[in-house]
Amino acid sequence: MTKNKTKEYKDRILKSFPTELKLDVESVIKILPLEKNDVKLSNGQVYNVDNLIHPTELTIKLNGEQLIIPYRVYFDEPDIESETDLTDRQKIILNCIFLRNHNGYLRERRLNNLIAKDEKWIIPFTIQLIGEYVFEILEVLDEHINKKTINDYYSFTTENPKYWQQTESRMISYWNEYYRRKFPKLKEYLGTALVKRINNERTIE
Repeated sequence: MTKNKTKEYKDRILKSFPTELKLDVESVIKILPLEKNDVKLSNGQVYNVDNLIHPTELTIKLNGEQLIIPYRVYFDEPDIESETDLTDRQKIILNCIFLRNHNGYLRERRLNNLIAKDEKWIIPFTIQLIGEYVFEILEVLDEHINKKTINDYYSFTTENPKYWQQTESRMISYWNEYYRRKFPKLKEYLGTALVKRINNERTIE
């Protein structure tokens, strides 16, 4: 792995978070194995990958600031000891980063760590999961999108209307492809309920 490639990865991760978090994000980046191209994939086998961060990006706004979030990351998790040494805010940042991981089980586990967190800068990472295919992740999101976070979700969608429309469309596509047999009507699908909850902008009792 060249130094230039590693720097590119670091720069891309920094652009995923508000500038006010720069020092915390840099601390998280230090424990990520960004110089290791041998990556364990979800099937348990180890592969050598050319890029640890997928070239496709998501550009959104958060409180007027532009953020650029990778579609997928492929680097492994840091060792447990290094992660334990992070501050609470840094642990949240790390969990957000791994919500873009290629492994759906890992995304679900990391999302579970964020259920009780209500920092607004988490939303660009969590809301993307509504338009993905892992139903178990939607069940975790159902707990996270609650009375403490719902207004921030709505605010995010009004600031990013095109992105939100695309997310809704992806949600419907995955329902049609994977879950239509189990949930014959779109309104019965959990992804639809989450979208409706956010669109309604009402506090959940």
